[in-house]
Amino acid sequence: MKSLRPLELLAAVLAATLAVVFPAHATTSALPATDDPGTPLTYTPATDNFANPERGLYHHTGDCDKTDFSLATLQSYRTGQGISLVMCIFYLAEYKNSAIAQSALDHLQQQLATVRAAGLKVVLRFAYTTSTSGDDAPLSRVKSHLDQLAPYLSSNKDVITVMQAGFIGAWGEWYYTKNFGNAGVISAADWANRKAVTDKILSVLPSDRMIQVRTPKLKRTLYSTSPVTSGQAYNGSALSRVGHHNDCFLASADDFGTYENTSVEYPYLQSDTTYVPMGGETCGTNPPRSSCPTALTELAQFHWSYLNTDYEPNVLNSWSTGGCLADITKRLGYRFTLQNSTFPTTATRGGSLPVTINLHNDGFATPYNPHSVELVLRNTSTGAAQRLAINTDPRRWTAGSTTTISQTLTIPAGLPTGSYALLLNLPDPQLSSRPEYSVRFANQSTWEPATGMNSLLRTLTVS
Repeated sequence: MKSLRPLELLAAVLAATLAVVFPAHATTSALPATDDPGTPLTYTPATDNFANPERGLYHHTGDCDKTDFSLATLQSYRTGQGISLVMCIFYLAEYKNSAIAQSALDHLQQQLATVRAAGLKVVLRFAYTTSTSGDDAPLSRVKSHLDQLAPYLSSNKDVITVMQAGFIGAWGEWYYTKNFGNAGVISAADWANRKAVTDKILSVLPSDRMIQVRTPKLKRTLYSTSPVTSGQAYNGSALSRVGHHNDCFLASADDFGTYENTSVEYPYLQSDTTYVPMGGETCGTNPPRSSCPTALTELAQFHWSYLNTDYEPNVLNSWSTGGCLADITKRLGYRFTLQNSTFPTTATRGGSLPVTINLHNDGFATPYNPHSVELVLRNTSTGAAQRLAINTDPRRWTAGSTTTISQTLTIPAGLPTGSYALLLNLPDPQLSSRPEYSVRFANQSTWEPATGMNSLLRTLTVS
């Protein structure tokens, strides 16, 4: 038998070892998915306006307690105008001295059911009067009415985008009031009663919904002069659940009393509205303040999510002729645009799936209500969909910034082999079966209206 030289012996040992570790029948399909890093794909932005949940222009169609919502009209707002919000100011004028009648509660339920059927949501407010006499109800009555409203708020939270504090004073705007400190003259007892109203609303409104107060001073007095921080955001505390509405945006130097000291309240509001909702309406022309340059600056500065499309028409017309209305319409709230993504083209059952997605928020704000984020693998032959949760929160996809999602997911071991289209889905956790309530990205050739999903224009082969 031939004896091996030392180098030949070493080579033979190595060959035998490799044969055990990598048997001859092994193929590249058995390698981990991370060995197939994939290539980046760039997406094309879209420039059109379209409906997206909980943001944009809204319609104020009349007193919600008297004027029935029309299903066909609400549907036309969404399909024809790209509008997903309506205002519902529900007046309780007949009940200042009694319980709310069941017929009124039934009507509230009917209104919210119509909104749901149409695929929209409401900005909800309750009030007792439209008169500057401020003929509202005392604290005890407000609290008892909120107890009556509690089950309706709970069962309809899916279509309540935000609830304005309301109840106090003319139009529920907390200024002209008989019971809570009138026309800006507010005692310590009045402030305590005002806080009791907001605390009561927060206690009966489901904890994943927010409220809004009419001026920065109100929140600063009732809760804290410090804005909510990133660490406090969305933690369920009162501070994290109270936002703002400005119903005289740009109408004067102080927006008709919205601001008391802009040098303090502007930076406060800018910081606070990073994490709580901001919206409202204009109420009168006041150029140059009410013109496009200031409008665009302050809508972005204070993270506006929604704005009345019906009022005030002269201001809105000035934005149209000034060339900024189309931009405002698209940028109210969030506007997410896919920039690029990187995926492998192949993966194995039970193996890893590295995901990298870069997106930009071109809007003025972020979502203020929860949305899930899912990578959906849809079998190109059967249509069966596998949803993989992505650990990210769209409420923190900062306005004006790029967000990178970078995670390694796991392909389920029982997933059938085959070819899968990849989609990104941001459903409403309360309305996950309704595609109208999923978030649409502002890209070309990605949106699927029938499913409410955004195609990533990629295919994955699972073996």
